[in-house]
Amino acid sequence: MASEREVFGLSGPLHLTNIDWNNAHHRRSVAASLVEGVYILERDRQEKREGSQALAPPWWEFFHFKLIRKLIDDVDFCIFGAIYEYKPPSSHCNDSIVSIDGNPRYVIAFRGTITKPDSFTRDFELDIHIMRNGLHQTSRFEIGMQAVRNMVATVGASNVWLAGHSLGAAMAMLAGKTMAKMGNFLEAFLFNPPYLSAPIERIKDKKVKHGIRIAGSVITAGLALAARGKNPRSRSEDPFSALSAWTPSLCVNPADHLCSEYIGYFEHRKKMEEIGAGAIERLATQHSLGGLFMSVVGRGVETAKPLHLLPSANLTVNLSPSNDFKQAHGIHQWWRPDLNLKCSLYRFK
Repeated sequence: MASEREVFGLSGPLHLTNIDWNNAHHRRSVAASLVEGVYILERDRQEKREGSQALAPPWWEFFHFKLIRKLIDDVDFCIFGAIYEYKPPSSHCNDSIVSIDGNPRYVIAFRGTITKPDSFTRDFELDIHIMRNGLHQTSRFEIGMQAVRNMVATVGASNVWLAGHSLGAAMAMLAGKTMAKMGNFLEAFLFNPPYLSAPIERIKDKKVKHGIRIAGSVITAGLALAARGKNPRSRSEDPFSALSAWTPSLCVNPADHLCSEYIGYFEHRKKMEEIGAGAIERLATQHSLGGLFMSVVGRGVETAKPLHLLPSANLTVNLSPSNDFKQAHGIHQWWRPDLNLKCSLYRFK
């Protein structure tokens, strides 16, 4: 039997009958609903719900999107993503749309992990790849990345949005970073993206928390300088300079330990700039301690920058109380009309 959370009429953003594409809440809510549509597409497949029994279509049709392609994993053949095309009725501009400026033509959305037997094994394997900083080496990511490349080549970067939740947010982030390095800056909505580090943000004492972050930055920057000495070619590499102009929308919840470190990460970057230590932090935030340590001791070269590190972001923090981790990490929170949000724009090089 279907969960109430899978039924758009019971848990979807029914209050969004008039979409203003210049309204941040509307844009975020639609993007989150399209990601939920991918979750339900896969659940429909697992439960063999077809035709009138399928629960997924309302999650995009309510907003006048059309599903034009499912993205299928080549290992377990699950649906992990979808490409939607915005198809408003011809009378839409005069009726239910306040403004069509800023609307997407296409949205490529990626779901996160589903804890059901049909897809969990493969999803969990991808989660492990994120922990090992190896998502870029997986066939699922390459399938998604190729879809993004093809769409951008066909319709242009300004007409494509990326969206993802949890594991799917990591996919969308990596795809967006890849395109940004080529000068294509895609609008992106990243819901609860994983940030793998010690849970410093859970420390209540602000001075202790800040001290730990400063110490970590100094150590990381020192190891980065040592690694540069062993790998002279890396001295000319500055991946963040290419990424600084890309400003994805990151949506995080402080009660979600998988993504809450983004709050402290960007606040710390701002403080380091304010105290004149921006150069140290710029160097530190381009590297992971693990990869640098292996480079310095000669057991490997850090070939991929940590997925979660970004120089710029439009950070939205949901300060509304969460009953438990499941609610804090869930996609449904992002279209609630009564959210207590803190929004901050961060731009660093």
